[in-house]
Amino acid sequence: MKFTDKYISNLKPKEKMYQVRESKGFGVRVLPSGHKIWIFIYTFDGKRRQMNLGSYPATSLADASSKHAAAYSILHDRLNPRDPQEERDKKLNAERLAREEHRLAPTVSKLITEYITKHAKSSKKTWKDDERILNKDALVAWGNRKAVDIRKRDVVLLLESIVDRGSPGSANNNFKIIRKMFRFAVERDILEHSPCDGVKMPAPIRHGDRVLSESEIKAFWNNLDTCHSSDGVRRAIKLILVTGQRPGEVLGIHTDEIDESGRWWTIPVERSKNKKSHRVYLTDMSLELIGPLKVLDEKSGKLKPKGFIFQSPNPKGKVTTETGEITRKIQPLWRQAAAKVIYRNLASPVILKGKPVFTEKGEPVTENLLGVAEFTPHDLRRTAATFISQLGFMDEVIDAVLNHVKQGIIRTYNLNRYDKEKQQALEAWERKLNSIIKGSECNVIPIKRKAA
Repeated sequence: MKFTDKYISNLKPKEKMYQVRESKGFGVRVLPSGHKIWIFIYTFDGKRRQMNLGSYPATSLADASSKHAAAYSILHDRLNPRDPQEERDKKLNAERLAREEHRLAPTVSKLITEYITKHAKSSKKTWKDDERILNKDALVAWGNRKAVDIRKRDVVLLLESIVDRGSPGSANNNFKIIRKMFRFAVERDILEHSPCDGVKMPAPIRHGDRVLSESEIKAFWNNLDTCHSSDGVRRAIKLILVTGQRPGEVLGIHTDEIDESGRWWTIPVERSKNKKSHRVYLTDMSLELIGPLKVLDEKSGKLKPKGFIFQSPNPKGKVTTETGEITRKIQPLWRQAAAKVIYRNLASPVILKGKPVFTEKGEPVTENLLGVAEFTPHDLRRTAATFISQLGFMDEVIDAVLNHVKQGIIRTYNLNRYDKEKQQALEAWERKLNSIIKGSECNVIPIKRKAA
């Protein structure tokens, strides 16, 4: 019904109090005494509440309707109309500030950009991997959402989806990078809490214990020459095994890092994982895999340094030379190129008459072109270290070959770089490796370890 003055004035008292309502909780209560009170009945915080709007006829229908409209508006703002104006204003301002902060809060897409530019680029050599990993999954799933709206459940569901597609290792890597990004957001006061808190690693961590046997080394070495890959990546993969160095450091080797003798390769601080320059002795096999250090300049007809030993076939960016010529910037092979080649050739799709072959269940038929069980480029580094150890070299020498940081008090007082011992170890490993590949007996006499 619609209240009118005539209707309200004609309401008669009864033995018990009663009330009539118009709409939106606006009503009038009639007492047994005949006294009439304007009321507003509403629900706030899950409780039924009532507000007195005045007595009739002292408060007219028009005034009561106006008071009801104001109270209803306050309720619409999620505030209690019965609270004092000062308290309501305080709550309203707090909510407005919260909404404004949320409006200005960065999306996940912007947070990724800020994390990469203000943290990863300055503190991680592998920042491009962080960017690639975040862009592939987190950006696709959450890019347009506010970072503050991402919950623990969102993180769990994203990681589970990556595991379900058959990439548990990728799920672990995603979690590590996403966790770092949200910790960065907390440190910069973008977020109060990280949604990664309390989330466990989505897949079991693969412990580094894979070492190739002699038969596996021979099979891998020979089969690598005929697998699907460029010559540069093949040589780089072999050089990892020969030198025992980190895959990323091998793929980025530059002629400027090799001394005039051609025998020592110095990995600079900016490319070394532990931020310490490292000298690596280059054996004959290493030099053969590296190839010529100089190439013929077509314009001048003179030899010039090659630059990156393993150049990327896809130069990026544009560089203006001193003569004003615009050319493409030469880059080394992507640091994950070796891992990709190994992964793809361990399970290469079988092609028959130009078409892939599938099983009855619709799964692609694959073949292992490398002829060995699953391994990674880093496993080649571990294999080299293990065989050098078996040849009798001390742990200190092996750590020096691998550029591991010395531990304990020896780190402070033993400044020996073990260049002579590194050369002996790598030459002995080369002879052993040659005997494995060619199937001949190794003429390396294992060194007898000194008593501890």
